[in-house]
Amino acid sequence: MKPLTVIQHDTATGPALHVSGDLDYDQAPVLRGRLDQLSLSPGQCLVLDLSGLEVCDSSGITALLAARQHALAAEADVVLAAVPSNLMRVLTLVGLDQVFTLRPDSSAAS
Repeated sequence: MKPLTVIQHDTATGPALHVSGDLDYDQAPVLRGRLDQLSLSPGQCLVLDLSGLEVCDSSGITALLAARQHALAAEADVVLAAVPSNLMRVLTLVGLDQVFTLRPDSSAAS
């Protein structure tokens, strides 16, 4: 198990979070805690750069959905960038590729 790390940097369009490690039952609260502290303004875009993500279970997917809900509540957008292929497969199977805005690489976080 790799601990989850979440590194934030601000961009011209809004905050970007680089998420790496394991986003699982034990670690999902780390991301959710960061989201709870994150201030978003209407029109901003929250980018979740998942290029460093190694594991994502159902608790992790729930945390990603919480990020989407947090953004929507603030009238902001959310983008998942550089989604690993194993997670992309799961998102596609359950239809979440139609719910999230997906970008192929982390340049969306610049």
